[in-house]
Amino acid sequence: MLETQSLTPPDAELLASTFDQLDLGLVWVDEQAVIHHANERFLEWSVAASSLHECFEGLSQADWQARLRQRDKLPGLLYLGLHMRSGGLRPFELQFNLHAPAGQRLIAVQLSSMDQRREREAIDALQRDVLEAVALGRPLAVVMDLLCRRVEALATDVICSVLSVDEQGRLHPIAAPSLPAVFSAALDGLSIGPKTGSCGTAAWTGKSVEVQDIPNDPLWEDYRPLAAAQGLVACWSTPILLSDERVGATFALYYRVKRPVAPFHRQMVEACAQLCQVALKHDEHKRQIERLAYFDGVTGLPNRSLLSDRALHALQLAARQGAPVAILLLDLDRFKTVNDSLGHAVGDEVLREVAQRFAICLRDSDTLARIGGDEFVALLQDCSAADAMHVGEKLLRSLQLPLNLPSTAGLMLSASIGISTYPDNGSNLDVLLKNADIAMYEAKAAGRNCARFFLHAMNQALDERLHLEADLRLALSGQRLSLHYQPKVKLSDGRLVGVEALLRWRDPVRGQVPPDRFIPVAEECGLVNALDAWVLETACAQLAQWQCQGLAIGHIAVNVSPLRFYQDDVAAHVGMLLVKHGLAPEQLTLEITERLLLDDDVRPREQMRQLDEMGVRLSVDDFGTGYSSLSYLKRLPLSELKLDKSFVRDLETDADDRALASAVIGIGRSLGLSVVAEGVETAAQQALLIEAGCEIAQGYWFARPMAVADLEAWLLRQAARA
Repeated sequence: MLETQSLTPPDAELLASTFDQLDLGLVWVDEQAVIHHANERFLEWSVAASSLHECFEGLSQADWQARLRQRDKLPGLLYLGLHMRSGGLRPFELQFNLHAPAGQRLIAVQLSSMDQRREREAIDALQRDVLEAVALGRPLAVVMDLLCRRVEALATDVICSVLSVDEQGRLHPIAAPSLPAVFSAALDGLSIGPKTGSCGTAAWTGKSVEVQDIPNDPLWEDYRPLAAAQGLVACWSTPILLSDERVGATFALYYRVKRPVAPFHRQMVEACAQLCQVALKHDEHKRQIERLAYFDGVTGLPNRSLLSDRALHALQLAARQGAPVAILLLDLDRFKTVNDSLGHAVGDEVLREVAQRFAICLRDSDTLARIGGDEFVALLQDCSAADAMHVGEKLLRSLQLPLNLPSTAGLMLSASIGISTYPDNGSNLDVLLKNADIAMYEAKAAGRNCARFFLHAMNQALDERLHLEADLRLALSGQRLSLHYQPKVKLSDGRLVGVEALLRWRDPVRGQVPPDRFIPVAEECGLVNALDAWVLETACAQLAQWQCQGLAIGHIAVNVSPLRFYQDDVAAHVGMLLVKHGLAPEQLTLEITERLLLDDDVRPREQMRQLDEMGVRLSVDDFGTGYSSLSYLKRLPLSELKLDKSFVRDLETDADDRALASAVIGIGRSLGLSVVAEGVETAAQQALLIEAGCEIAQGYWFARPMAVADLEAWLLRQAARA
């Protein structure tokens, strides 16, 4: 048994001697990373230095100070390369301890040589640091540079390189901190292949390539001078695979001597390959998110967000230089028909083809964007109004040839273009787009397939239309609308055969608003279906009330917008109203336009067939003013033609109008259709129509459109005369 002996503390000289004999480096530093003391082992290893950042690779003086100033937390283990007095770098594990003699705050840094355990811990630390950089969203080049520097600090005899491989199979340097720029530049854009050095071959084969003797290896035959100029003698390259098994990058270790790869280096590369894969996938996902955020998914063009960013810079530059900027808003004409008839997949093909044609017409400095649906915007820097119109004409010409797509051939398209310019038409993108939109609608109104400039009068008209729309919505919801009824009479004796319901709107500010002013607005803003439904409901309810009062009205005619036949189930609505109000189908006449009859769309035709089967009468309003065709009069279930007032107005003085009126009346009679003359205002017109064989008419000569009470009074007066 050993006897316990009292031990006295060793003196300072003994302690110093002991520390110097240990295979440990010790250095004492302050919070500024300035060295105050060091043992002999550290002085033997390290280059002469006054601060830690001069001794170790990878951390700047600011980095050291940031770590050492944390009073409540000293740095954890670090694995860094020490600049050796004998030359080169050697990896060490660093541990930190606080030392405060006589109130002086010093940190003791202990350096330990690397063994297998420490090597594994160093690789783990490397992985943590790189993954942290990825998680913090550092750019790919920064992450890869960090990875290369950490590997070079742990394996001081290697030089690291990371190259990306694009979809065309070309190499591009990402990080190579210890290789000169001239070497990396020589590799940029190099196509991979079976004999393109270590990296190009690894990317080509998808397998690791280890070359221990570059001067004599056939893989480096074409690139030996490049390697020799940098003293590179051996290279091991590992391919980095992406999720689709495509090689996205290569990770390479270069050596300046002929040698195989050390086991520790292989362990590091296994870890680094995984880190590179994670970083590449993260970067790929990040770029995908950016594409979704800034580029259109169908055409690949910039979207509204990126357009806004580029427009901001373009307008700022234009303001400084006093240069003009033009905005062209392009809307494809009748593109909805393409989607509805051919499907959205074909519609996307059309958008891509159109985008390519438009892009060819523009300069590299211009921006072509898709901002939604079938709308494109061209942002033209340093472009006058005259030049903008010239570009607009080029864009229109680009659509003159048919679009020959895989799924359809010979498709023809056109576009309507609105043009606004800075600074005349606005100082920011929102205003310029708004004004270009106004001009674009002017182009559509002018017949489409053309370009129009913005004028301030257009803006005033748009403001008025917007106010009118808002007031119309209030009128529809606030019972400011009413129906007036115009009698339809037999020309021979003036006897009432029916009435036409006509919508009226009296606004508290505007007064009486004409239908030809607010009906087009209702069609544009989507209110027309609600208006039509209200008119039909109100008219049927009124006819039922007259029926209860014993008034012999005959039938009631109601105008129905063509849009409603496409967007709503008119037949179902009519059937419901007839049942609800106890009306016979023949008491209701729906007046439709020639435009609806000429369309071959199945939906309107099916609804007309259902209405005819119910017994509801269909009348063609304003017959002869559209694209009249006798064929649809035979094919469709019609009951009545209304001779437009433009033919009636000059019957007394214009022989051509008399001939046309007689022809329409004859056509109607031969097909068994009733003919109603509109706009009869004189006795002479009445006589001429009777002579031509017309039986029914309406117009001011007989009665104006009247409110319910006025019509009822008119009926009493008519009965009294009879």
